[in-house]
Amino acid sequence: MCCSFTFASSSSFVNFAEEITKIVQTHVIYPDNFETKIRFDKVRELLKKQCLSQLGKDLVDGLKFSESFKRVTRRVSETNEFKTICLEEENFPLGHFIDVRQSLEKIRIDGTYLELDELFNLKRSLESISAILRFFKNKEEGSYPYLMRLTGNVKMYPYIFERLNAILTKHGRMKDNASPELQHIRSSLIQKQSTISKRMQGMLRIAQKEGWVEQDVALSIRDGRVVIPIPSAHKRKIKGIVHDESATGKTSYIEPAEIVETNNEIRELEYAERREIIRVLREFTEQVRPYVNDLFLAYEFLAQIDFIRAKAKFAIQVNGLMPLMGKEPKVLWENAVHPLLYLTLKGEGRKAVPLNIEINDKQRIVLISGPNAGGKSVCLQTMGLLQYMFQCGLLVPMGEKSKMGIFDNIFIDIGDEQSMENDLSTYSSHLINMKHFLKYSNAETLMMIDEFGTGTEPAVGGAIAESILDKLNRKQVRGVITTHYTGLKHYASEAEGIENGAMLYDSHKLQPLFQLQVGKPGSSFAFEIARKIGLPEEILKSATDIIGGDHINFDKHLRDIVRDKRYWETKRNNIRKSDKKLNDLVEQYDKELKDASKLRKEIIEKAKEEAAQLLNSANKSIERTIREIKESKADKEKTRKIRKEFEEVKVKLTKEELKEEERINRKIQKLKEREKKGGKRTTPETKEPVATDSKTIEKAKKKFNPDVIEKGDFVKLDTQSSVGEVVELNAKTAVVAFGNILTSVKKVRLTKVSKSQVKKQEKTYNKTSSLIQEKISKRKLSFKADLDVRGMRGEEAVQVVIDHIDEIIMLDVGEFRILHGTGGGILRQMIREQLQTIDLVQHFRDEKIQMGGAGITVVTME
Repeated sequence: MCCSFTFASSSSFVNFAEEITKIVQTHVIYPDNFETKIRFDKVRELLKKQCLSQLGKDLVDGLKFSESFKRVTRRVSETNEFKTICLEEENFPLGHFIDVRQSLEKIRIDGTYLELDELFNLKRSLESISAILRFFKNKEEGSYPYLMRLTGNVKMYPYIFERLNAILTKHGRMKDNASPELQHIRSSLIQKQSTISKRMQGMLRIAQKEGWVEQDVALSIRDGRVVIPIPSAHKRKIKGIVHDESATGKTSYIEPAEIVETNNEIRELEYAERREIIRVLREFTEQVRPYVNDLFLAYEFLAQIDFIRAKAKFAIQVNGLMPLMGKEPKVLWENAVHPLLYLTLKGEGRKAVPLNIEINDKQRIVLISGPNAGGKSVCLQTMGLLQYMFQCGLLVPMGEKSKMGIFDNIFIDIGDEQSMENDLSTYSSHLINMKHFLKYSNAETLMMIDEFGTGTEPAVGGAIAESILDKLNRKQVRGVITTHYTGLKHYASEAEGIENGAMLYDSHKLQPLFQLQVGKPGSSFAFEIARKIGLPEEILKSATDIIGGDHINFDKHLRDIVRDKRYWETKRNNIRKSDKKLNDLVEQYDKELKDASKLRKEIIEKAKEEAAQLLNSANKSIERTIREIKESKADKEKTRKIRKEFEEVKVKLTKEELKEEERINRKIQKLKEREKKGGKRTTPETKEPVATDSKTIEKAKKKFNPDVIEKGDFVKLDTQSSVGEVVELNAKTAVVAFGNILTSVKKVRLTKVSKSQVKKQEKTYNKTSSLIQEKISKRKLSFKADLDVRGMRGEEAVQVVIDHIDEIIMLDVGEFRILHGTGGGILRQMIREQLQTIDLVQHFRDEKIQMGGAGITVVTME
């Protein structure tokens, strides 16, 4: 593979791993465990699962929040472009994302070299980088501008690819011709191994013939040397070296004396082979060492691709998209969903209720109230997580028309932060957070406070919370706050920049709806929930007396207002839908009226033309008759009679024309009356269809008749389900095309099928074809190429081999092994005779002696 790519880039290549860890401001995110509180740590775990290598996982670990609009735009755009690639491109290379940075770092030192497996990893990963660069190069300019910019300074050197391809096979083994010396060594090695194999097989057969060894015994390997397993009682029968014994001591493994020297020579050749391989590896490493820095840039590029792809795959998983963007700290979300909640509920077969919220210069803070377990905290957490995800360069799950702004800081106060070590209570920890908010927040800060004012005496806690909220509002901080305090609701209804919001609750069913409604405060529904749980009525009555009827009535009136508002909003929506439906009907009738008027004109013009032609023809006929009468000297009375008959014909034709025009006028009048009545629909039985052209009329007349078969019809045989097309008809037979096959069939065996049935069958066929391809892909993952037929009878083994070769051909496997054992050689002979009859078998041979010798047949497919 020789390739060199140069991509134009308007900016120099940026070290991505360093850039994403950069934090410009000290108090951008608060507190330190912010990611854990909003569960962004779970998002990191899901991102890592989508990575193909450690390269991408390292960048996921370094993923950080950014307050730069330019940087966020670039990161989100890169992710969005790769999402398009994942959904629309089928040939993006994802072969080998292998991290070889440690190997490259190692060879910076002189004298070190890449091991064979490291070299193989380098070769495959560089091929992947090269393929990715080629993918972007072949795309039209402007297709993926942000991803294209990443390729700017990535350099690929053809020389490195040439050397790698000259040294390694596609399976990672060093080629025989990697050097002349290596080729000579391996040639000698194969020759000597072949000699030993033949001699050992001969000695084994002699031992079997003499009865020293069992007939089914095969040669074995001990300490890299070929040996004969022989019962210890007969080990003196063969002169040689005993290399090993079985655990029971009944079997000895003997290397015959006459091949010891040859085995020694083989061992020396193997040592020489290893030394030559190391020499070639050292030589290549010396050649590639000057390019190490450029290679590191290439692998940084591969890491970015892996990382961005992981973000894109996660976006697809949670239905994330790229919303409209702005520099201002504003939010306009439609149908926003918490991604982790979405995945959880999806696994349970349920749907998450979306969030609609807006934060701008006039509505800076939304104060959410409502019942416990009504979704207030989830709403707040969704706000923090989605904004943080977006400013980390991730796509977010929300509506396409949503808008996202950029905040300099994101602060959150949620959960219990009490600490025994620091002597902090829950309320103390909240106050410390509020102190930080007041000190460091500004108009570009997004804050989220859960259960504002709780943790201490209600009156005091509410007063402090109201004072803090007033200070934050005057600093024009943006954010979402949840609370139960009525005082805060009153304050929010009067303060400029703060808006009340309620989590809706079904007071009849006594269950939360998990929907946020901005504009009115929510009720806690404390008494209703307590009554539903089953708290004694006397307790509730006593509580009512303690708190006072006015407070209870206030809460009740608040709920009534919310209920009435929801009722009238539903009414308004229904009226709007009815108006739209009515307008659509008026538009439809207006269109029908215009079509009818147009058709009327066309029919009248055509009738006039036909009438004129008819009259003209009649006149000519009459004149010709009169001329004939004159020529035959007929009397004048007869001539007048003929002219009178002609005039009667003219009157009759004129009446028919007027009748047709009157019929069309009546139809137009009916359409106008229907429009005046408010768009009442006609039933399907009474509605008269209006044909707009002659083709439509002809098509309406032609109906599907299953009893009449014509040329061009689709038919199927009575014995099969496949559909063919009739290309020729005879008296009793028909020629039908089933795919590319023409066949002559008797008409009585054919059944006519409609076009809808043909389309349905095509869909079924396409679906079946996809399922077959999917099954083949799954089969490839679990398929074992090598086959063991030892212990089978001859015919059984041959049938198993034939079936196995069918799968080999289907799955496109190039080479496999058949383990049949040595024995008397009958099974091996039967299998090889069968292999000779199969056209797609290129050749077969004995396995190397160290790997099993004649007991294994290696088969190579075309």
